[in-house]
Amino acid sequence: MSKGIIGKKLGMTQLFDPSGNVIPVTVVQAGPCPVTQIKTLENDGYDAVQLGFEFMKATRVKKPQAGHFKKADVAATKTLREFRLNGAANWLPEDGKPVTAEIFETGEIVDVTGTSKGKGTAGAIKRWNFSRIKETHGSGPVHRHAGSMGACSDPSRVFKGKKNAGRMGNERVTIQNLTIVKIDSEHNLIAVKGAVPGPKNGVVLIRAAIKKGGGK
Repeated sequence: MSKGIIGKKLGMTQLFDPSGNVIPVTVVQAGPCPVTQIKTLENDGYDAVQLGFEFMKATRVKKPQAGHFKKADVAATKTLREFRLNGAANWLPEDGKPVTAEIFETGEIVDVTGTSKGKGTAGAIKRWNFSRIKETHGSGPVHRHAGSMGACSDPSRVFKGKKNAGRMGNERVTIQNLTIVKIDSEHNLIAVKGAVPGPKNGVVLIRAAIKKGGGK
C-alpha cells in the first residue's frame, strides 16, 4: 500500500463539474492523523505505518495505550490503524507532523474501506435475494422460508456456507476505484465520487487504489 489515511464519513452531497453535470459525492473528514508507530522489516517482520485519528483526553486511555502514545510523543487518539508499505514512505510528512488530506490529489483513484450498516437478523429473502414460493393452492404459511436445505440421507447434513437467515450487514467492505472529486486542505475534507460503506460518522480508510481501474 503506497499511502493511506483514516477518516470519518460525514455524509453525501453533490458537486458540479465544469460541464454542469451533477456528481454525487461522499464527504470524508480525512485526518489529521498523527504517526504513532513505524514498523520495519528488521524489527517487526513487515513494513507498515500506524496512524491515529480523533484526539481524546489522556485520562480516558488505559495505561498500555498511554505508554504507546508517550513513546511516539503524540496525543492520545480514539482510533489506530495500520497501512502496509510496499516501499519507501515518502508521502509521510517530516518533523513529526500529522498526515493530512494533502497526501492525495484531485482526480486520484482510491479504495475506501468501512464497516457496513448492521441490519440485524434477516431472512433468506432480504439477506440473499431469494424468491418467494407461491401463495396459493395450499402452500401453507411458508411463503418466505428458505426452502430445501439439500439432500436427505446423503450427506445427511447441511453443507457449510449454505445461504440461510442470519446476521446481515456490520461487515468490513471495500469499494475500489473511486475518484477524488475535490479536496479541501484547510478543513481536511475529501469529496469522493459515489457512496462509501458505513453510517454517518463511521470510520473509513482511504488508500491509494490497488487496481486503478479508471474510477467509478
